[in-house]
Amino acid sequence: MNNLESYPPILRHVSHPRHHSPDGGDAIHEEEPDPLPVIDLECLTHDETKTKKAFEEACKHWGLFRLVNHGVPSTLFSQLQHQAKQLFSLSFESKQASCSGSNPVTYFWGTPALTPSGTVLTTAPQNINWVEGFNMPLPHLSQFQSQLPQLHSFRDSVVEYGEHMSRIGRRLFEAMAKNLDLNIEASSSSSYVAENSGIMRIYRYPNCSNSDVGLGMEVHTDSSVVSILSQENEVSGLELLKDHQWLTVKPISNTLIVNLGDMMQAISDDRYKSVTHRVKLNSERERISICYFVFPDEDLQIQSSKYKPFSYKQFRAKVQQDVKTVGYKVGLPRFQHTHDSLN
Repeated sequence: MNNLESYPPILRHVSHPRHHSPDGGDAIHEEEPDPLPVIDLECLTHDETKTKKAFEEACKHWGLFRLVNHGVPSTLFSQLQHQAKQLFSLSFESKQASCSGSNPVTYFWGTPALTPSGTVLTTAPQNINWVEGFNMPLPHLSQFQSQLPQLHSFRDSVVEYGEHMSRIGRRLFEAMAKNLDLNIEASSSSSYVAENSGIMRIYRYPNCSNSDVGLGMEVHTDSSVVSILSQENEVSGLELLKDHQWLTVKPISNTLIVNLGDMMQAISDDRYKSVTHRVKLNSERERISICYFVFPDEDLQIQSSKYKPFSYKQFRAKVQQDVKTVGYKVGLPRFQHTHDSLN
């Protein structure tokens, strides 16, 4: 099949260059400096002072960092990327049909909010995001049935990968809670990074040589406690906003990118930062990324001096309402004590 035809119809309007440039175009070169803070998970787990300090600085001033020594086998990264490419290369119609009905896996395109898989966008909206993807709620994947063997084999790999992500998410949250003196009992910490809320999203962004066409993913913050991203090697696109400048997040093999979300900012009383980020289209190569999102238990009340008490369930409902009524996510300002007029 023509690769262009594997995309949803609305995404086929993007200009796909036919040839790669000799220097790799937007590919990241190793000699370029990496500005991100780097956190060693093993050292963090062993409570090493230097790593604890670096971790605190990354959470306060960046809201995003590169994670190394995370314990995820490099072979699993390669396997997931290979299987994801096979899955995305299938026809749009087969991908759409595979996630119809009551299946927990959802296929979406054109928006970061999940487009109902039965809805085909036929005209380009003003704020289209040039992306397609699969939303996979980890606790319900065992219920997933599909006639696509590629989706079944990918599901099995995602389950294995999800176990690593859950482990990493718990360790990171426990370290943040300790730095923040939150006094959360070990038995309660699982409510803040609930395994039953874990979601994996797999994204594909088309390559595009026209910088005016728009973004792969619009400027936003995540609603999660933490989000853990695996990027395809040598294909750039993710950018974060730091000190009013956009910085490229380099894809480096066998590393993970961790960013803090809105829930963590509220839990920390604004001491930690929910990072603003976006995805630009790569001019030479399509980009595949895999992201794990972890949220608190839906009804857990988040207490903060900066915000009125709220649960993630209430936060999500307000975000969905705002997207429908004002066209974008407002997020945490809806719950600030000083912004009652927003409600």
